[in-house]
Amino acid sequence: MKRTLFELLHIAAGLVGTALLASAAAWGVPRSAGAIWDVAYVVMAVVAFMGIRPLRLAWRADQESKTGQPSANG
Repeated sequence: MKRTLFELLHIAAGLVGTALLASAAAWGVPRSAGAIWDVAYVVMAVVAFMGIRPLRLAWRADQESKTGQPSANG
């Protein structure tokens, strides 16, 4: 469970960091705020998508450590 929570925190940190950066950029260039947020939403989707595999591997490692046996799927 520890590895899974750590990966979830990494994803959350990436999403929050992206939102903070987009917010600062939109504040700095208000005329482009719409485009900035459009790009930020795409980046947030990419961050979440890129976190899926490490999250699955962490969950599998947590399950293996709980049961003591390696997964049959490799």
